[in-house]
Amino acid sequence: MAKNTEKELKNKNVNEINIKIEGEEWNNAIDKAFNKEQKNVKVDGFRKGKVPRNVYEKKFGKQALFVAAADMLLQEAYLKALEESKLVPVVQPAFDVKSLDENGVEYVFKIITKPEVNVKKYKGLNIQPEKVEVSEEEVNHELGHLLERYTELVTKDGKVENGDIAIIDFEGFKDGEAFDGGKGENYSLEIGSNTFIPGFEEKIIGMKVSEEKDLDLTFPEDYGSKDLAGAKVIFKVKVNEIKEKKARELEEDFFEDLGMEGIDSEEKLKAEIKNSIKSQKEMEAENKYVDTILEEVGKNVDVDIPEEMVNEEVNRLMKRFEEQIKMQGISLDLYYQFTQSNEQALRSQMEKEAFDNVLYRLMLEEIMNLEKVEVSLEEANKEALELAKKYQMDKEDFLKEFGGIEMIQYDLEMRKVVELLKEYNK
Repeated sequence: MAKNTEKELKNKNVNEINIKIEGEEWNNAIDKAFNKEQKNVKVDGFRKGKVPRNVYEKKFGKQALFVAAADMLLQEAYLKALEESKLVPVVQPAFDVKSLDENGVEYVFKIITKPEVNVKKYKGLNIQPEKVEVSEEEVNHELGHLLERYTELVTKDGKVENGDIAIIDFEGFKDGEAFDGGKGENYSLEIGSNTFIPGFEEKIIGMKVSEEKDLDLTFPEDYGSKDLAGAKVIFKVKVNEIKEKKARELEEDFFEDLGMEGIDSEEKLKAEIKNSIKSQKEMEAENKYVDTILEEVGKNVDVDIPEEMVNEEVNRLMKRFEEQIKMQGISLDLYYQFTQSNEQALRSQMEKEAFDNVLYRLMLEEIMNLEKVEVSLEEANKEALELAKKYQMDKEDFLKEFGGIEMIQYDLEMRKVVELLKEYNK
């Protein structure tokens, strides 16, 4: 049978639940553990899966079966802890094995429940959004970037100049031996981009097509490869072709290349750029406005947030960060090398954001209850359908990715609460 004792710790949202499994239930678990372990162990003189119980216990010890049985019963014990205590955890519980022997196993589950939240003030804070304006200078600056993106590369005669694109073959040598990663063919190098080590691009300036040259260079002392850091090397370089950038003009060919519907003049293009900049600024201003409201309301909240909730949010942020840098082809280990950092340092950086995220979530949930904000299944299903179309997914597949219709409901509820806060605090 299972026995349960509950201990409330100093923080009333942190509860220790003891579950003991003994008697017939424990003996049955040990038998099942042996049957499972027996299939995988090898003992000289016995076929796999045919090792007698007494031989197994003599070779591996009874304690090995106790541990295996305890592992098998863990999930069942956790469910019993929740059922008997009537607690609703807000993070994955920690657990420990208090005792383990032939008489039974006793688990201790540390279950964190949602803390009490007191939002003392969330109305009348008089927070105004920033006004968005777009200057002519900003429009011209973006227009310049656009013209630069559509710059044409034209083959030129003469010598390599700063700003040109030199198409080169190169190979690097240290102490007369070619080194790994130091060779390239028909490599397009923009002179002045500082892509290569100091001095490389400067020494190509003045070279002509088909000209070959040896560049005497020194790698920086802090270069990533220890073998090359501070090393004197020679790069053998040949220029195959020289291209220069040809600036575009605001003419018919340029507007055709843009492919923007209805844009066929400088006036229309500038109007489109202005609208685009304004939309971006409005989105940034809206995000800043919401962040300011949450921050100000958060100053008026009394809540004792368990560190386990913050740690779990840090884990989520870490996972999201890892996924983001993976999309750029960088692993976490490589990131730590580049930044001369480590996992603990990164986690520390994320703790403030994680704490705020948990605080704001608890705060919004409490305001949702106070304001009796609700979202119907009909609203949630409509939102799910629209989002699925936006991401070009089947609705059911989208819901699996998002976490189910309940998560859609929750997301809509939080958005409704934010809209209320914006209305209450203007």
